[in-house]
Amino acid sequence: MQQNRGNIVPKHIAIIMDGNGRWAKKRLLPRMAGHREGANAVRKIITHAASLNLKYLSMFTFSTENFDRPTKEVQYLMKLLQEYLETERKTIISNNISFIASGKLDRLPDKTQDTIQKLREDSSSNTGMVLNLAISYSGKDEILDATKAIAKSVLKGDIKVNQINQSLFNDYLYNPMMPDIDLLIRTSGENRISNFMLWQLAYSEMIFTDKLWPDFNETDFNEAVIEFSQRVRRYGKVDE
Repeated sequence: MQQNRGNIVPKHIAIIMDGNGRWAKKRLLPRMAGHREGANAVRKIITHAASLNLKYLSMFTFSTENFDRPTKEVQYLMKLLQEYLETERKTIISNNISFIASGKLDRLPDKTQDTIQKLREDSSSNTGMVLNLAISYSGKDEILDATKAIAKSVLKGDIKVNQINQSLFNDYLYNPMMPDIDLLIRTSGENRISNFMLWQLAYSEMIFTDKLWPDFNETDFNEAVIEFSQRVRRYGKVDE
């Protein structure tokens, strides 16, 4: 549906958090220091977004391609993720946030998988913002996995080929209850989507900022929402 300028409120915001390594390099610090500072930024933005009554927030936490980074860095990131989930558990629950995760979670350490599952279960009755962390995630893999699952359903006779449409395809995604993304924010000056939620980004507005992720703050978030509200979303149509 076409909407007028100034009247658009994003329901689902997604963030590609980029620039931890460059933030550390600028300060002559190890990359690990940048990742830790980036985790602090995650904490601030999640709490702030929930306070604004945002319905859905997706954050690109770790891609399948990130497993190709140096072993020590991957191990550190897994440790940092586990630490974050444990320390922020109380904050997530107390802020009425419902936690979910997207991706090939079976590639994560067993302890991390257990922690994700428990937090998801324990926060499932919360009625506030849905926080979706994309972990061990690939947009292409999500589409491929959905396609394979649909093919299996066709072979079993559960659905017919002529029943396959966008709505049905969406039901086979990792978290089908998530609506399409209204606004994508990417930090660090990179202007690409890097294999992130490709299906859900089809008609998203995009904002790219030069800010490195550890420096991204609540004011930057608010400014992105304001800019989004001033855009016209045509969905292939034309202005009246």
